[in-house]
Amino acid sequence: MAASNMATGGKIRKLGKETRRQNEEERLEQEHFFRVISAFRHYRTHSMQRLDKAEKCFRQLPPYQQKLLPNHTAHLAELRTCVDRNYDFLLNIIKMTENMFENKDYTGNGDVCSDNTCCQKHMSSESTLPLPREFDMDKVKTTLKQFVRDWSAEGKVERDACYKPIIDEIQQRFPADQCDPWELSILVPGAGLGRLAWELARLGYQCQGNEWSFFMLFASNYILNKCEGLNSITLHPWIHQFCNNRSSRDQTRPVAIPDIDPHSLPQVGNFSMTAGDFLEVYTEQETWDCVATCYFIDTAHNIVSYVETIHNILKPGGYWINLGPLLYHFADITSEASIELSYEDLRSVIQEVGFEILKEDTKRPTMYIQNTKSMLQYEYDCVYFVARKPVQVANNCTNHSQDV
Repeated sequence: MAASNMATGGKIRKLGKETRRQNEEERLEQEHFFRVISAFRHYRTHSMQRLDKAEKCFRQLPPYQQKLLPNHTAHLAELRTCVDRNYDFLLNIIKMTENMFENKDYTGNGDVCSDNTCCQKHMSSESTLPLPREFDMDKVKTTLKQFVRDWSAEGKVERDACYKPIIDEIQQRFPADQCDPWELSILVPGAGLGRLAWELARLGYQCQGNEWSFFMLFASNYILNKCEGLNSITLHPWIHQFCNNRSSRDQTRPVAIPDIDPHSLPQVGNFSMTAGDFLEVYTEQETWDCVATCYFIDTAHNIVSYVETIHNILKPGGYWINLGPLLYHFADITSEASIELSYEDLRSVIQEVGFEILKEDTKRPTMYIQNTKSMLQYEYDCVYFVARKPVQVANNCTNHSQDV
């Protein structure tokens, strides 16, 4: 399960089943890689098309109505400037994707793509890349908002609601006066841009984040390895929201990242990121002292398999701490398998697999990548629980922590 240290310029280790080495799967994976590259590359073109439409609609208004909106064209011009700034940032992200994995190379210098010239051409030219789907472009916009959640001062409210309960619980279950944090291994599946895993590593724990999405992997690689300087990057993540704006300034307002130096981890502890499907990567039994899942378990095709895997990889006496909704990601995709359980049924599965539920709150209000200035706000009443794999062998400080 080895992986390089993300905070010191290491590469993400690409892990998976042996079947991933088969030619067809490698080809599909490479296609996906370049489709995500294409989405980042097409961001400016896609965004400008939306603004062209807005400007065309304005020009079609009667002259007297245009005069009622004297600042509208200036606002559209400012939005175009914001698009350019976001695009420069996204280009910097994909420039860092070449050789970002320890054991995979999709860009021409390794074991996946044999035509180096062809792949470098794909990386550098929008016209040679496949046209991205609307779904992919939405993912790019979501990635910009994810930076707000994980690495800006504005995102602190969301982080305090979602990450802080998990961090506080881990510190309670593994008190510093009873064990050494750097001897405890914590896994964060669905790590996104890595802030929760990073915060745990900052406390001295051995923490590994796992992520499947190339959108998140590209972005986390940049922020964790390449970003320098506090609040050194300015983004405009809300410019694609044309509805429910109280003012034009709210739509174009800047957000600075990162709010903390990603390179400021202590010498003790160990932080790493792995790329790959959670079920394929984590198969070794009784490896982790704690698994922390935040807005993750509903990403499963089969949530029962997630529960079984978490139980399998935890050490006896280890903890599973979860916070999130059940917005099953594949529920409405006809071509994808999806098992959608109520929390009542999921709770039964968790207990049947062998977990003891020690703490539970079924109405924990949280938000996810919300625009705090928007007239429209979504709030989830999330499930928060702490479950334990029963103790079989007393072999670490897990056995000294409290049960409630």
